[in-house]
Amino acid sequence: MDGWWAYAFIAIAGWLATDIWRWLGVLAGNRLRDDSEALNWVRAVATALVAAVIAKLILYPTGVLAQSPLWLRLGAVAVGAIAFFLARQKPAVGIATAVAALAVGLWWLGF
Repeated sequence: MDGWWAYAFIAIAGWLATDIWRWLGVLAGNRLRDDSEALNWVRAVATALVAAVIAKLILYPTGVLAQSPLWLRLGAVAVGAIAFFLARQKPAVGIATAVAALAVGLWWLGF
C-alpha cells in the first residue's frame, strides 16, 4: 500500500482536468439550438477529427496492422463504406463489415 497516494492523485487530477470541461460543455450545449451555427461547427470539427484518426490508422498504422498491405486496408474501408450505404447508412453495419473484411484479408495473407 506504499505509494497509493500517487495513484489517488493521478485519478483525482485526471478527473478534475477533464470532468469540469465536460460539465461546462453540457451546460453550454443545453443553451444551443439544434440548427445553430455553433453546433454545426462543433459537428464539423468532431467529424474532421474522426476522419483524421481513421486516415492515420489507414496510412500510418502500428502493430499488426502495420504489417498489412495498404491495398488491404483501403479495400476494407471501401467494402465497409459500400455496406454502410447499402444498409441505409447504419454505422454498425459499415464498421462490422470493414472489420470483417480486414480480418478475412489478414487471415488469407497468413497474419
